[in-house]
Amino acid sequence: MLTPHLFQAAAVPPGPAPVPNPGRGAPGELTQKVDTVLGIAAWAGTAAGVAGVLITGAMMAISLKRGESSEHMGRLGMVLAGCVLVATAGPLVSFVFA
Repeated sequence: MLTPHLFQAAAVPPGPAPVPNPGRGAPGELTQKVDTVLGIAAWAGTAAGVAGVLITGAMMAISLKRGESSEHMGRLGMVLAGCVLVATAGPLVSFVFA
C-alpha cells in the first residue's frame, strides 16, 4: 500500500538543476598541443596548394606542347579555391565563433 508522502513527492516537480559553466580558458598544455597540430595542418595545406598549382601548370604546359585541349582552367580554379580556403580558415573561424 502506498503512503500519502509518496503521492506528495510525485506531485511536486523538482527544481531545475544548475547548468554548469566551465569557462572559456583551456589548459596551457592542451593549448600548446592544439596550436602545434594546427600549425602542422596549416603548413601541410599550404604545401599541398603550392604542389597543386605546380602540377596543374606542368599539365597545362605538357598539353599545350602536345596540342591537346582539356579542362585545366577548371582544375586550376579548384586548386586556387582550395588555397584561398586554407589561407582564410583561421580568420573565418575566428569571425564566426568570436
